[in-house]
Amino acid sequence: MTANKTSAGEKARAHGPDMATSFGYRTVADGEKQPLVNDVFHKVARRYDVMNDLMSGGLHRLWKDAMVSRLAPPRSARTPYRVLDVAGGTGDIATRIVTRSGGPAEATVLDINGSMLAVGRERAEKAGLADKIRFVEANAEDLPFPDRHFDAYTIAFGIRNVPHIDKALSEAFRVLKRGGRLLVLEFSQVDVPMLDRVYDAFSFNAIPAIGRYVAGDGEPYRYLVESIRKFPHQERFAQMIREAGFSRVDYRNFSGGIAALHSGWKI
Repeated sequence: MTANKTSAGEKARAHGPDMATSFGYRTVADGEKQPLVNDVFHKVARRYDVMNDLMSGGLHRLWKDAMVSRLAPPRSARTPYRVLDVAGGTGDIATRIVTRSGGPAEATVLDINGSMLAVGRERAEKAGLADKIRFVEANAEDLPFPDRHFDAYTIAFGIRNVPHIDKALSEAFRVLKRGGRLLVLEFSQVDVPMLDRVYDAFSFNAIPAIGRYVAGDGEPYRYLVESIRKFPHQERFAQMIREAGFSRVDYRNFSGGIAALHSGWKI
C-alpha cells in the first residue's frame, strides 16, 4: 500500500466522519453508498464465505466462534432467548448461536441484500434449523422491530458497510431489552509492528487477485479491503458505541488487531 493510502486510512480510522460518503477510497454522495454496497454483495453472495476463508486464512471461523462464546447464549431458559443478527445474510453467526444454545435461542437474521439472505435460507433448511432462524430483508438503519424486543444484537463484518453507523448503533440500542448485549466483530487496525505492512501488502495485492480467480471479479474485493482501512480504529469505534447509549463498552483484539470484538450493554 502506498504512503498516501496509509495516511487516508489512518485519518478515517481515527475520526470516522465520512463512512456515509466513502465507497472504499472513492467519495460518493450521501445516499449513493448503499446501492453500491448492495451490488458488491449480490456479486459475491455465493462465494462470500469461501472468500472470507481466503481473506483471513480461515481465522474468521475462530473469531466468530470466540464471538459466540463471549455471547454465551443460554442452554436453558423459561422464555426464548431472542437474538438479532444484522448483516448476517448467510446465517453463519445465527447458526452458531442456535447450535451452541441447543434450545432457547431463536435468531432473526436481518440483511439488506436479498442474495445473501437466499444463501442463508438454503443453509438453514439443509441444517434443519428453519424453525429456529428466520430471515428478514431490511435496513440496519431502520429496523422493523419494536422497542426492547431482543436479548442480544450481533453483527459480524457488516457494520463497516452501513452508511450511517451512528443510526445503526442507535437502532441496536432501541430494539434491545434492558440488560441486552451488543457484540460487533469487525476488521480493525493492526497494532503489531511489521504485521501491518505484511497485512497491507497481502490485502491490496493478493485479495483482489484471489477474488478474480475464485469469484470472477476482483473489484468487489478491492472495495472490501479499502472499506476495512476506512473503518474507525478500535478506540474511536468504542466511543461511537458509548455515544449510542451503551455501557460497559470494551473490545478485544484478535490476531494482532486484524479483527476486533466490541461489546456493550444496554443498562
